[in-house]
Amino acid sequence: MSTPSKKQQTQKRHKRLRRYLNGTDQRPRLAVFRSNNHIYAQVINDDSQSTICSASTLDKDLRETLQANGSSCDASTAVGSLLAKRALAQGIDQVVFDRGGNLYHGRVKALASAARQAGLKF
Repeated sequence: MSTPSKKQQTQKRHKRLRRYLNGTDQRPRLAVFRSNNHIYAQVINDDSQSTICSASTLDKDLRETLQANGSSCDASTAVGSLLAKRALAQGIDQVVFDRGGNLYHGRVKALASAARQAGLKF
């Protein structure tokens, strides 16, 4: 019997988490996707199946000011603060954090801390 790959383990954790996480109008879901080179975050309303706002290391606003590459904790911090500013501009101050099956460590934790410091509550 072979052991599952890291990607399969992450997908299994995400599937297990999504049973309990659901974004609503009052409290949308902050979903994080982490690839090897970049990090992406979206605020999603699952009731209407729509993305309210998003931010990633590929955004033009962020690419110009970002000194480090997209796969660093500094880049994740910048994405978290940018996402929080965009969410607060839309009138959202509370979210449910969906770490996407990733461990709450490193880049995912940096993004969450930056979003909290910028004013989001979760």
